Amino acid sequence: MSREADATVRKPEQVHEVQPEHTASPSVGDVAASTGMPDPGESILLDRPKSRNLQASKVPSSRIGRLFHYGGLAASLGYGAASELIRRTTSSSDDHGPSSLMLTEGNIKRLVSKLTQMRGAALKLGQFMSIQDSHVLPPEIEDIFRRVQDSAHYMPDWQMEQVMQEALGPSWMDNFESFDRLPFAAASIGQVHSAVLKATVSPTGVPARVAVKVQFPNIVNSINSDLGYVKMLLTAGKLLPRGLFLDRTIQVMKDELKDECDYTREAAFARRFGQQDHLGGDPRFKVPWVWEKSTERVLVMEHVEGVSVGGSVIDRLSQRDRDDIAARVIDLCLRELFVFRVMQTDPNWTNFLWNPRTRKVELVDFGATREYSKEFIDNWLRLLSAAVAEDRDACIEWSLKLGYLTGEENEVMLDAHVKSMVLLGTPFKASTPQPFKFGPGSTWTDITAQIRAQIPVMLQHRLTPPPRETYSLNRKLSGAFLLASRLNASVDCRSLWTNVVKGYRFD
Repeated sequence: MSREADATVRKPEQVHEVQPEHTASPSVGDVAASTGMPDPGESILLDRPKSRNLQASKVPSSRIGRLFHYGGLAASLGYGAASELIRRTTSSSDDHGPSSLMLTEGNIKRLVSKLTQMRGAALKLGQFMSIQDSHVLPPEIEDIFRRVQDSAHYMPDWQMEQVMQEALGPSWMDNFESFDRLPFAAASIGQVHSAVLKATVSPTGVPARVAVKVQFPNIVNSINSDLGYVKMLLTAGKLLPRGLFLDRTIQVMKDELKDECDYTREAAFARRFGQQDHLGGDPRFKVPWVWEKSTERVLVMEHVEGVSVGGSVIDRLSQRDRDDIAARVIDLCLRELFVFRVMQTDPNWTNFLWNPRTRKVELVDFGATREYSKEFIDNWLRLLSAAVAEDRDACIEWSLKLGYLTGEENEVMLDAHVKSMVLLGTPFKASTPQPFKFGPGSTWTDITAQIRAQIPVMLQHRLTPPPRETYSLNRKLSGAFLLASRLNASVDCRSLWTNVVKGYRFD
């Protein structure tokens, strides 16, 4: 569910204080009182973090309507750039602000405002880029994406009603004892409502608290055009480095977003992860059930009690909790890759909830789930194993087979690529002291600094984009390490690695 991973929970970092269009604005506490549901912002034994604001606006759903908005954005950005040029020409000051005429503070605000109103692929791209800890983008672009990540609008009531009727029929409310018409969260492709299923339709046989994710209208049909418009804006002024291969990134995103817009696909993966041979029998994890009448555009899932492991709640977690959460997320990554060969690839920490009463990590988002072929995982494990063993020749060999390299790279590129892979494998090395320390002042901090130092080199000398499969895979693995760093955790990564890969059988 990416940013809408709230779909089963009260997620503090993702729950916003909703501002409706008319009359006085109820708080999240008022929302809770109206439904009997817990306050979406309250935590269990933890302080409630700062909420953010949402506002209602109609989702532009037709292609012409969205084109009109993007055309207006382009015109306003052009006006902003012209104004900045005039200011610089007539100013006697040496301080001309950002080097790009396009990326002034005024234009950045225009971009953020429009992307949050448009929602869909543009907002998803902003959220995707904002959680990357790679520092490959100009700071002005990173600033835009970070602001977009913290913002979203929700549908007005009439538009939500239209979606619900199309998905569940005109009598859709007959399935619920209560349904809060004011969403407690909104994101790039949908918004989330608190509700209670009637006993007659509940899988538990009794009234069941659920979260209902409602997709914005016609989002799936706007993906191609939206990303095309965003690409045009991002490439204005040639701001992005050549080695970023934006065309490939956007194509991968198109495919992934189309998958995420199919809630029946997400429901199927949630059920799969809940099976006994996946996580159903693992006492460390909780996978919520999915209502059988969920559709392609409306997803109804069990309400769970955990709190987001990101943000200010971290300050209230014990060191044991921090270590356990980080260990479980890293272990889950390894098992998803080398046991299940299917991975939920969105590393956003609001997709992982911690329940201090059950001591379980609750997983609430399966929209970004990807499957990998046995051949790919065989080769990728060989590459990662070579990195862990610091075997340069093997790293290059398996990188060639996977498509990271073409064979025509110069030594500068080869050195940077191998060094970054070896650094990534450091937590799993036999020679690395365990438990491995993440967080400020740790060895991992030094490692990430060294990896970042290789990025400009690789962007300059890279001859081919990374393999398609690795976009999502690397995003999740690096996200798991980033979460461990935010938790300031210590994890026996070598034991996790050994326990998972020792039984692996290559074809």
